[in-house]
Amino acid sequence: MRSVGHWAVGLALVFLISTEDPSAAIEVHPSHRQIQVALDRGTIAAAQHQSPEQWYARFGGNGELDLGGFLVTKLGGVSVLATHMALRGLEPSAADIAQLVDATTMLVSVVIFGDSPAFAVESYMVLDQGGRAIKPVTVRVDGQARRTTAWPESPQFTAKVVAAFQYADFDPNAHTTITVFPPTGGELRFAVNFQELE
Repeated sequence: MRSVGHWAVGLALVFLISTEDPSAAIEVHPSHRQIQVALDRGTIAAAQHQSPEQWYARFGGNGELDLGGFLVTKLGGVSVLATHMALRGLEPSAADIAQLVDATTMLVSVVIFGDSPAFAVESYMVLDQGGRAIKPVTVRVDGQARRTTAWPESPQFTAKVVAAFQYADFDPNAHTTITVFPPTGGELRFAVNFQELE
């Protein structure tokens, strides 16, 4: 049986693979054209019965027991909204779109593993850009983790750590390391190139 230390503590450097234009970057102030493109791609995805989650910018592993997570940019959020609404035969309202485009924070969600139901409580997350630590404005953690498919073997539980970072605090074009600090000690690191997102 593996200990919590083998699963919840360690170094996990993973580069985000993106199919988007490599000259893109996280767009803090999207234009009307960019917003319309994001809406259109969401509508097209819904017509093809695709999941809104495809617009999340994922990092880390894709397996059920892999460390990893996702972040949602403004344009990604617009596409998520458009896909959700179109799957219901609706269109997003101008107010809904404006709420996403005017957001001052970006959400980052990371899945971590441990061997007790409350293992993730008091976890923390920061962004590192060239040695500069960017702190979140909020951090939310699953207080009660859910059992994994490995149960009763280790890792027994999985939980999410979700942090909101002010767009004004970080460089949307920079190589960034997302670091999660579980309360049991150590750190989990994910390298993401923000320039590959939009």
